[in-house]
Amino acid sequence: MKKVSFIFSSVVMTAMMLSSCGSGASKEEGASKEVTIGKQVWMTENLNVDKFRNGDPIPEAKTDEEWKVYSNAEEAAWCYYRNDPANGEKYGKLYNWYAVNDPRGLAPVGYHIPTDEEWTALTDYLGGEEKAGVKMKSKNGWYDNGYGTNFGTNSCGFSGFPGGGRGISGTFDSIGKYGYWWSSSEGNTFNAWHRRLYCSGGGVYRNFNYRSRELSVRCLRD
Repeated sequence: MKKVSFIFSSVVMTAMMLSSCGSGASKEEGASKEVTIGKQVWMTENLNVDKFRNGDPIPEAKTDEEWKVYSNAEEAAWCYYRNDPANGEKYGKLYNWYAVNDPRGLAPVGYHIPTDEEWTALTDYLGGEEKAGVKMKSKNGWYDNGYGTNFGTNSCGFSGFPGGGRGISGTFDSIGKYGYWWSSSEGNTFNAWHRRLYCSGGGVYRNFNYRSRELSVRCLRD
């Protein structure tokens, strides 16, 4: 009986150690939904919530007209790419920056939307913007244009998929070609910082984007 108890305890302890060590494996490889990269702990999938942290619903912009209403009012909104819930299963929801910056809190408890500086800390750890992208990109799902396409290795476990985005006119673009992720840092009156992965490059691109655009969101543990 003591031997059985010892074996059971060993199994439990091993499972606990594996669950807490942060193996770096990605969700696409059947691992956990977060990964440790350097000193940061990132979710390995895009945000897919329709309520703020306090329980208030986030409006869904299903049509171009609804999109324009929320954009003109500078109010939070989300959508699925091409308004198709099937896209949400893989890519999560797309959010405008007004949702990212809403004081009710877009990220789940224990997480936050990364700042521009925190995104930079990630890319610096992975070797800089020119090298980090190939390590962050998923191994599949990227458009192959036949001209030196640089598919990802996902060696860091970030699992960045090309979920595309929604432009300021309400049009959808770039699924399979680009992955866009908001930061919580504003740039100026009209823009905020974001990061972008591209199907044909191994880098990470830092740039402004209009706050009314809808992009993916990736959360970072507090």
